[in-house]
Amino acid sequence: MSTDKEQIQQTISHYADGGTNGEIEKVARAFHPSAYMKFAKENVLVDVPINDYLLNYIKPGIVQERTIVVNYIDITGTAAAVKLTIDYSTHQFVDYFNLVKTEGQWLIVSKIFHRINKQE
Repeated sequence: MSTDKEQIQQTISHYADGGTNGEIEKVARAFHPSAYMKFAKENVLVDVPINDYLLNYIKPGIVQERTIVVNYIDITGTAAAVKLTIDYSTHQFVDYFNLVKTEGQWLIVSKIFHRINKQE
């Protein structure tokens, strides 16, 4: 039987690999259906239901050139936090995920992120 950390790594792998390869269904496996993505755009909070995120932010069938690093996984009981850095040639995303273990499965319940543009 796999450990909680291994199960969380698998959930994050669904998100990361699915996003890299444009596989919406794989990304969806990482999220609880009630999950939200939140971020600041021009100092205003943007609140995106996960289904909208999947339809509007994942590019089906398009492979992204990027590298992904899991910076940390912090687990306490049935709650966990994960920080991920996604590096592209022109920018980085730093993602923070909150996960909850329900019915024996770790799922992302919220995602926040910050985009860092690289200097030329």
